[in-house]
Amino acid sequence: MNPQTPKPLKKRLNEEQVRLLEASFDAAKKLEPERKFQLARDLGVPPRQIAIWYQNKRARWKTQSLELDHGVTQVRLEAALADKRELEKEVDMLRAELRRAQDMLIGFRQAQAGGGRVSAVSSCCDEDGGGGGSSHNDDSANWPNVEELYACLVPKGQNCPVSEVVNERDYWV
Repeated sequence: MNPQTPKPLKKRLNEEQVRLLEASFDAAKKLEPERKFQLARDLGVPPRQIAIWYQNKRARWKTQSLELDHGVTQVRLEAALADKRELEKEVDMLRAELRRAQDMLIGFRQAQAGGGRVSAVSSCCDEDGGGGGSSHNDDSANWPNVEELYACLVPKGQNCPVSEVVNERDYWV
């Protein structure tokens, strides 16, 4: 263009034209040349203006899509982090239970090696540290009572049924 020739003023699109372009964009995000010329004719604007409108609309649409994707990803991340924290708490609780069970097993083995009755099981569960223990008169006198073991292993306030236990000895091989 010649620098002395003034640029033609760009016509602003009215609401009806924008609505038609929006509908066209919703139908196809990519503007084919035939469609561009048809829209330009229907709307009475230059094809270049239609192409620029489509280009700008695609950029805005892509930005909005990325923002939505980011929002969804952020929600999923927060949920996964919450799950992770819960699992970490559970792992810590299970490790503590394992340590208590290992301590009890060591105490049991020490008592068994000494030939005595395992009374450390009851004392580990008592708040005041006092003993108790069960009294067995048969050959299983050296085996701890399953209820006492569960009482030591299971955190206070939780109930673990031990009615499924058929033989205590099966658990202490």
